[in-house]
Amino acid sequence: MTDYKSLINRIEDRYNPELLTEASNRTVASLAGIDRDIAKYVKLAMNEVDQLYTQKTLDAGESAKSRLQECLPYQVDFRYQGSVMTRTHIKGISDIDLLTITKVFQDTDYTKAKQFLENNQYSYSNDAARVRVWVNNFSRYTGDANGNLRQLRFDDERVLKSRYAICDTTKAKAIRITNQNYHRDVDVVVASWHDSLDYIKGLGDTYRGIYIYDKDRNERLGPDFPFLSIDRINARSISTDGRLKKMIRFLKNVKADFELTIDLSSFDINAICYDIDFNEYKDSHYLDLVRVIWSKLYTLCCNETEANNLKSVDGTEYIFRNKPSKMENLRRLREEVYKIYNEIKR
Repeated sequence: MTDYKSLINRIEDRYNPELLTEASNRTVASLAGIDRDIAKYVKLAMNEVDQLYTQKTLDAGESAKSRLQECLPYQVDFRYQGSVMTRTHIKGISDIDLLTITKVFQDTDYTKAKQFLENNQYSYSNDAARVRVWVNNFSRYTGDANGNLRQLRFDDERVLKSRYAICDTTKAKAIRITNQNYHRDVDVVVASWHDSLDYIKGLGDTYRGIYIYDKDRNERLGPDFPFLSIDRINARSISTDGRLKKMIRFLKNVKADFELTIDLSSFDINAICYDIDFNEYKDSHYLDLVRVIWSKLYTLCCNETEANNLKSVDGTEYIFRNKPSKMENLRRLREEVYKIYNEIKR
């Protein structure tokens, strides 16, 4: 039988590694009136990391950002990505991704924009008008795009090395610095913009993608749409009174507590939970969310078509299609959630 007292302690260690009294008091308050260990485990696994910890992570990111703003010899755009931006991280001491995005050039959906106009050549809609203006004013960048990103990576490394005693520049896609004042790591990532067709239509920066620069290969990888994913998770969670994020955190904690490795990323877990019809859980009690999650995992494991059609939150990538090893990991996660679900029913 699972020792849920031990699992509760493990979550508390992850959520409050510095043993902050204020954070501990809030945890105790959140569990008030809950007498069963299984219920305490589920409640705690769904809770958000205390804001005291999250703020330190954000402050570490802002400190690195300020240093780069001051010392880079040119302007770049700064953005954050990752689970901290949706508050679905499950570690008090979490790192954060700071994107440094070149303003010299951007990749575009020019071909898609041209095709859109060809299919809507007689349309006078606002979308068509915006795309037509954009296409008519489009000019292709003739410089060395990868060379520009290589220079930005070099300059990021130079600036960060001058400021941080712990600065790892060996990784291809990110520079990892440690802010020893906040005891937090920041991954500084070099990127370029990707102007998608939806962005060109005027749907806003949320629909703007990015390419990540890989310095070892000297090439751009993508596009990814992290801001669209962040926006969709935040919006869906608001409409369900935080329940979507509770489910995401729960699965992440179950994965972390499993005795064997479950090779599913936050990206995968986000997609699984986001794909659940929100009408099935928008009013659910937190313990009933376990049933909702297990039902989704069971369906994905038993229905090959549904698993193959599951897409990422931003809609750009199939999560399980042609990935049998990932399906095996999904089955492991399903079994762990099923054990918890059965324990709740006792």
